[in-house]
Amino acid sequence: MESAEIRRRWLRFFEERGHTVVPSASLIADDPTLLLVPAGMVPFKPYFLGEVKPPHKTATSVQKCVRTPDIEEVGKTTRHGTFFQMCGNFSFGDYFKEGAIKYAWELLTSPQDKGGYGLDPEKLWITVYLEDDEAERIWHEVVGVPKERIQRLGKKDNYWSMGVPGPCGPCSEINYDRGPEFGVEGGPAVNDERYVEIWNLVFMQYERGAGTSKEDFEILGELPSKNIDTGLGLERLAMILQGVRNMYETDTLRVVIDKATELSGVRYGASEATDVSLRVVADHMRTSTMLIGDGVTPGNEGRGYVLRRIMRRAIRNMRLLGATDLVVGELLDVVITTMGQQYPELLEDRRRIETVALAEEAAFVKTLKAGTNILDTAVTDTKAAGGTVLAGDKAFLLHDTWGFPIDLTLEMAAEQGLSVDEDGFRRLMKEQRERAKADAQAKKHGHADLSAYREVADKSGSTEFTGYSATEGESTVVGLLVNGTPAPAAHEGDEVEVVLDRTPFYAEGGGQLADTGRIKLDSGAVVEVRDVQQPVPGVTVHKGSVQVGEVVLGASAYAAIDVTRRRAIARAHSATHLTHQALRDALGPTAAQAGSENSPGRFRFDFGSPTAVPGSVLTDVEQKINDVLARELDVHAEVMSMEDAKKQGAIAEFGEKYGDRVRVVTIGDFSKELCGGTHVHNTAQLGLVKLLGESSIGSGVRRVEALVGVDAYRFLAREHTVVSQLTELVKGRPEELPEKISGVLAKLKDAEKEIEKFRAEKVLQAAAGLAEGAKDVRGVALAAAQVPDGTSADDLRKLVLDVRGRIQGDRAVVVALFTVANGRPVTVVATNEAARERGIKAGDLVRTAAKTLGGGGGGKPDVAQGGGQNAAAVPEAIEAVERLVAEAA
Repeated sequence: MESAEIRRRWLRFFEERGHTVVPSASLIADDPTLLLVPAGMVPFKPYFLGEVKPPHKTATSVQKCVRTPDIEEVGKTTRHGTFFQMCGNFSFGDYFKEGAIKYAWELLTSPQDKGGYGLDPEKLWITVYLEDDEAERIWHEVVGVPKERIQRLGKKDNYWSMGVPGPCGPCSEINYDRGPEFGVEGGPAVNDERYVEIWNLVFMQYERGAGTSKEDFEILGELPSKNIDTGLGLERLAMILQGVRNMYETDTLRVVIDKATELSGVRYGASEATDVSLRVVADHMRTSTMLIGDGVTPGNEGRGYVLRRIMRRAIRNMRLLGATDLVVGELLDVVITTMGQQYPELLEDRRRIETVALAEEAAFVKTLKAGTNILDTAVTDTKAAGGTVLAGDKAFLLHDTWGFPIDLTLEMAAEQGLSVDEDGFRRLMKEQRERAKADAQAKKHGHADLSAYREVADKSGSTEFTGYSATEGESTVVGLLVNGTPAPAAHEGDEVEVVLDRTPFYAEGGGQLADTGRIKLDSGAVVEVRDVQQPVPGVTVHKGSVQVGEVVLGASAYAAIDVTRRRAIARAHSATHLTHQALRDALGPTAAQAGSENSPGRFRFDFGSPTAVPGSVLTDVEQKINDVLARELDVHAEVMSMEDAKKQGAIAEFGEKYGDRVRVVTIGDFSKELCGGTHVHNTAQLGLVKLLGESSIGSGVRRVEALVGVDAYRFLAREHTVVSQLTELVKGRPEELPEKISGVLAKLKDAEKEIEKFRAEKVLQAAAGLAEGAKDVRGVALAAAQVPDGTSADDLRKLVLDVRGRIQGDRAVVVALFTVANGRPVTVVATNEAARERGIKAGDLVRTAAKTLGGGGGGKPDVAQGGGQNAAAVPEAIEAVERLVAEAA
């Protein structure tokens, strides 16, 4: 049974039994504590935590997941993979243990011609929590599993919690016996390689308190509403149904292995080492494809680094297998074709995915060359110092600057007989992550405990946003934090976070900056609002300071935003939508949005593109945008189902999480996007859009920056003033400026060449005199002198070489000349072969002279250059050179 069919059967089974089918969420986690979605229940986490009321009583999904903590084990075991699909069914206060157990058994054991998976019931073993008598009873008495195939395990294996106070409960796992060829008998308690876990049923029935470990925490009591969270590993079930030994040989990965063997010439099964590399390639290329498909781009931080590391491990393993050409394109093609059966969006987005991946491969090939040189230098320095361990900061530099995965550094260092200070490297990595995480957390919700915001949500519900139609309005203070701590009141000068029951303030999100403004209380107190965030879903937090009076929880308030700022941001946001569509029209669908920021009067827009956008294309894009403004198109927003939005062709932003109902912003017949932000009512309100230019911000990602409205006008006004001044200077019309200025620059360049020629001739005229004035120092002809100040370093070098060539005979010759340029002394020293045979080297002489001048220098034995800080020490430096020549001679 193919993986796509396993997925279809799962969703159909539970849909027929009243479950709402929830599409897989993006791999980009909508959770500040996660980079990527690591488990099937993550999108449902707000429901289980009680942060948001579930929109349905039962649900089912097949969720894309990525986990990388065990990345080093990929390819070495039968079941470690970075990407996997978790089939889940969920109950929010509906059915509980018996319902979940019966559903699982029915789907697994029903014949395939009846819609099930057709597993042999005799091969299924069950584990339950040590104290869960109820689950064991259901398995044995209701389902009919013999007691000898039901095993009890402790908290470590069969108890679930999120690791923090909150919901928890026992779980029950269904395991499949693969037979004696995979190990000894005795059930999953004895051998988890033979008895492979395929389905985990979690029974959320208790609330846990704080604890010191996964197994040590207090149970506070039963939950008022009991929930079900189950997860079946699609790849593990495919391994069993397809009769293969490991997940890498299932249909969606084996085709990638086959392509890798074709490209490398290495047969799968030839050796364990090459098999591991082939499995790594297959797993990592699939993961990379899925991540790029969901909008992740390679980078040096966060999820971008996860993608970069995975991609580069795949490329490196292909090189270890002997592939020397570029390989990502062909591997990617196989993954997209295969996984596209389950995720059609991969087929639709093939071009953009390929663009990002190929750019990263090209960058890594260059990185390998540059990084290898850096590593070789570090290894040489370490060995020269008598060390056997490469410093952690060197490994960190290779990672942070050159994108070297640590395992690549470990391997290359080992090849040269060194180990690596991994602890030091990981300490620096941890410090970097903690800094980044602290910055992100501080931005989102300061340093307050999220439970404080959840408590507000529990008591008062979600904040109603009125800002689409109003800029001010009455409200009530339902939450108050002072310096991150809940408080009943706040006084003048206090830094506060205020939660209102309804607000016109827009919380930062979707690329749009937050509103600012004021909250006035009936008592006369005033809060100046500087920022607005949503630390937990539905709770809008107004951050600012109390300007006057006392703010009291429960008080009536009047909230008013800065209207001028809001309007400027709205113009920028609408202009962003126009720019997005115009770029897609010009460059194709690969110019998909990769981020944005809408500020008052200006915006930046990030989009996918493998190369720089030509200036002519940007000009056309800008023209198109301003043509749309002149058409005075109406802008309107409408809430609809996600399905209807897709049918209408609305564009969604990568990485954004959308619910069943979405807001679609339409600009005439030109643009249609999913968006929760604020916009103008008509494109004429934008006035003018001026693109300032574009640049690269990462592999395959470009950034356009632009001005809107009055800001764009002011910019053009300044430009016009400059143009007017230039036309006055060159005595020409504006359209003649490029030609006239080019002419002036050409003349200037010619004049500089003439000046340079004259200066060089003048300098070289002194060569004869310097050669004739060379003194004999113990048989060595030494020409040491100071030439006129202002002589360039290049001219000084030419002069030194010319003087050396003019001194005739077989004598040893040393020429050491000095000058002062821009207030700093410079010296160049040259020796001939006869001098070098006597042990006199230019590099040694320069170092001595430069040290006297208060600086440094170096070079080759025949020519060397140096400089310093103390121009007054030139005579002393000349004497030092003469002494050293005398000693060496």
